[in-house]
This record gives sequence, C-alpha cells and structure tokens, in this order.
Amino acid sequence: MNKAELVDAVAAKTGQTKAATAVLLDGFIEAVTESLVKSESVQLIGFGTFEVTERAAREGRNPATGAALRIAAKKVVKFKPGKALTEAIAGE
Repeated sequence: MNKAELVDAVAAKTGQTKAATAVLLDGFIEAVTESLVKSESVQLIGFGTFEVTERAAREGRNPATGAALRIAAKKVVKFKPGKALTEAIAGE
C-alpha cells in the first residue's frame, strides 16, 4: 500500500474527504518525524512504538572485490509492534 492508497482507505473508513485525510496524514508523518529527530519515541497503544536507536560502527566487505571497509555508526528508526497489532496479524 502506498501513500495514495492509504489516504483512500482512511478516507473511506472515516467518511472524510481525501484532501482532508491527506492533510491529516501529512501532519501525522511530520509530527512523528519531529519527535524521532529529537530522539523521542512515539508510542501508539495497540499499534506499536517507533524509536531511534544507535547502530554501532562495524567492519563490512565490498561484495564485488571482497575488500574490507568501515561502516560508520548511525542512528536508525526501529518499530516494535504492539500486542493488538501482533495478535491481529497472527489471526488471533
């Protein structure tokens, strides 16, 4: 599902216009992004938690040449699904 399909689905479920739903979705994405940039987690009870974690620097290999290379440390976003989402996916 891409963003346009998500907007269509949410608009159909809520009875709102696609334009209003798109503005709401953009606002949600912006708010989550701003929180993650500040290294704050975003917890949506029943759905899941988005959080920023540090990935340590490590050694890697160039697959074409086999030469060793250094992969720098960086911040990454992780998502941990909530209990309700996990159960819904499992069909419980």
